[in-house]
Amino acid sequence: MIPQSFIQDLLARVDIVDVVGRYVRLKKAGANYLGLCPFHAEKSPSFTVSPTKQFYHCFGCGAHGSAIGFLMEHAGLGYVDAVTDLARSLGLEVPREPGTGGGRGPDPRAPGLLELLARAAQFYRGRLKDSPRAIDYLKGRGLTGEVAARFGIGYAPDQWRGLEAAVPDYDDPALVEAGLVIDSDGDDGRKRRYDRFRDRVMFPIRNPRGQVIGFGGRILDRGEPKYLNSPETPVFSKGRELYGLFEARDAIRRENCVLVVEGYMDVVMLARHGVGNAVATLGTSTTPDHVRKLLRLADRVVFAFDGDAAGRKAAWRALEASLPQTADAKRIDFLFLPPEHDPDSFVREHGAEGFREALAGAMPLSELMVRELSERVGLETPEGRARLLAEAAPLLHALAAPALKLQLVHRIAELAKLAVAEVDRYLAEAAAQSARVGQPQGRTPGAPRGADGGGGGGAASGAHHPGGGPAAEGPPWEQGPGQGGWQGPGQGGWQGRSGRWRGPAEGRRGFDRPVPRPPVARPDLEARLRLLVALHPGLASAVEKGEWLSPELVDWIDTVAALPPGSTAGNVVESLRQGDPASVRAFERAMASDAAALADLSAAEAAAELSAAVDQLRDRHIRRQIDELARGGLRTEADRERYQALMALRARS
Repeated sequence: MIPQSFIQDLLARVDIVDVVGRYVRLKKAGANYLGLCPFHAEKSPSFTVSPTKQFYHCFGCGAHGSAIGFLMEHAGLGYVDAVTDLARSLGLEVPREPGTGGGRGPDPRAPGLLELLARAAQFYRGRLKDSPRAIDYLKGRGLTGEVAARFGIGYAPDQWRGLEAAVPDYDDPALVEAGLVIDSDGDDGRKRRYDRFRDRVMFPIRNPRGQVIGFGGRILDRGEPKYLNSPETPVFSKGRELYGLFEARDAIRRENCVLVVEGYMDVVMLARHGVGNAVATLGTSTTPDHVRKLLRLADRVVFAFDGDAAGRKAAWRALEASLPQTADAKRIDFLFLPPEHDPDSFVREHGAEGFREALAGAMPLSELMVRELSERVGLETPEGRARLLAEAAPLLHALAAPALKLQLVHRIAELAKLAVAEVDRYLAEAAAQSARVGQPQGRTPGAPRGADGGGGGGAASGAHHPGGGPAAEGPPWEQGPGQGGWQGPGQGGWQGRSGRWRGPAEGRRGFDRPVPRPPVARPDLEARLRLLVALHPGLASAVEKGEWLSPELVDWIDTVAALPPGSTAGNVVESLRQGDPASVRAFERAMASDAAALADLSAAEAAAELSAAVDQLRDRHIRRQIDELARGGLRTEADRERYQALMALRARS
C-alpha cells in the first residue's frame, strides 16, 4: 500500500485547479472555477472546481471527486497509477509500505522502457510510407491516411535487426524487457538478437495517458500467427490493457457507452465509419480488470461477438468476468452479429447508423444468462430444473448488483417452479457448502454491498420483500432515519405515497382508513457534524468532545484532526480511499449535493454550524438522561439530585 502520509503530502503540494486545467479550460467564477464538463457533452458550462475544497463537481451529470479521483475517472487510471501520475508531475517517487499487499508499485524501469517503445513507434510509423505492400493492404481494408495517423499505425520492415536504426544501443537489455527484441541461442552456442516484429502492420497500444506500452502486429501475407502481440512486460499486461482506449475516450464519454470487440482492425474500421467508442481485448479473454476499467468510463458496456459457437463461448467468458463488477446503475449488454459478419465487415456494409441500430437491440446480461442456462438443461424434468439451480448458484453469488440479483432470483425461481424463498434457502445452503469445502464463492443474494462495491452476502428471503430483511448496512451518512442517516427533515420517515394505511380488513370488506403520518425524522446531527468536518478539516480540533458523541465519531474526528495543517476535503476523502472506499463514495456524493447546503459556508459559518450541532447533540443527550430518571420515578435522593443537576445543565446550554 502507498503510505497515507505520502498521499496527504502529495495532496498538499498539488492544486486540483492545475490538475483539472490540463484537460479542461477553466475560467474564474467567484471563489471557484468554471468550465465545460469533460464527462458529458454540454454547451453551457456546469463543471465547477473548488480550490478551497480541492474538489470538482458537475451540476449537469453529477460527476465529482478529488484530484486523484479526477485522474481515475477522466483518464481511466487505477488508484496507484493516478497517485503515480500526480507524483511524477512533481518529480516525486511513490514509496510503498513494506510487508503490505495492494498490488505492484511503479517499476523503476518503466520510464526507460516507455522511451524505447516511443522510439520504436516512431520508427514503425516512418517505415509505413516505404512499404507499398503495407499501404495497399490498409487501403484494401478501407482505411484512410487520417485514421491510420490517428491510431499511429506503422510497419515493421522485413529485416532481422530493423530496429537497430531506431535505438542508441541495440544490445541494450532493456530492448528485451520492452518486448521489442528476442535473444536466442544459435546452433553455434552464440547468443543472437533479432526484432520480434518483422514484415507486419503495427498497431501501437497506448495506456490511458497516451504512452505506447506495447504493440500488436498483423502479418501481411500468409503465416502464423496472424496477429502477434507484445509479451508481458513491466509496463504492459494483456489482462489489464485494451487497444484503442486512449483514442476512444472522448467518444466513450459522449456516448456514455463503450463497445468491446475482438480485433484491432474492428476498432480502427469502426472509428473510420464514425463509431469511435470501440476498444478491443488484446488476444485474450475479457478479464474483471477490463470490465472494472470500462465501467469507470461509461454507464453502458456492450460486448460484440460473432453469432457462432465460438462467439457464444467468448460471450459467456465475458459474462462471467463481468458479474463481480456489475452495479444496478450500470448496464452490460451483448451484441451477436450475423455469422457472415464481424464488426469491421458489418459497419462497412451497414454504416454507422446500421451499427447503432444493432447496438440498440443488444441482449442484456441478465437475458443472456437466463437463455444460456435454460438451453443447457431440460426444464421439463425435475432433474433439469435441479441442474438449472446448480449452475445458476455460483453466477448469482458472483453477481454484484443487488436489484438485478433480486430479479434474477425471481426469474430462476419461476423457471425452476419453486417459490423465491425456496430458491433463497437453496442458495444459502450452496454457499455454506462451498465455504465448508473451501471453494471460492461470491456473495449470496440479499446481503449488503461491501466496501469493494460488490453485491451482498446473506440469503434471507426478506431481502426480496420490503420489510422482510435486516436493516440495510452502509456508511452511517447514507442510511435512513433510525439507522444513523444524515437525511434532513422531509427526507426520511414513512415512504408510503398515498398517506393511507391499508388495514387487514382491506381485501375482505374493501375497508381502508387514512391515518396521520408519523412524525418526520429528526436530522442526523452526527452525520452533519461529519460532513462539516470533512468540508472544513481545520475545525476537527475545535470539536467539543464528550459522552454526547459516539466513540466512533470521536475516533473519526481525531483522525481528521491528525491530518496535516491546511488539509482540505480532498485530503479527507483520500485518507479514506484505501481502507474504506464505500465511505469515499458516500462523502463525495454528500459534498456534491446541493441539499447538504454546507459546501459554500465560510470557515466562520461552518464553525457556527458545527457548534450548533454539538450543542444539539449535548442537549439530546441530557434530555435522554432526564427522561430515563423520570421514568424510574426518582426513588432516591441521589436520583433527585442528579435530576436537578441535569435540568440546570440543560438550562445553561
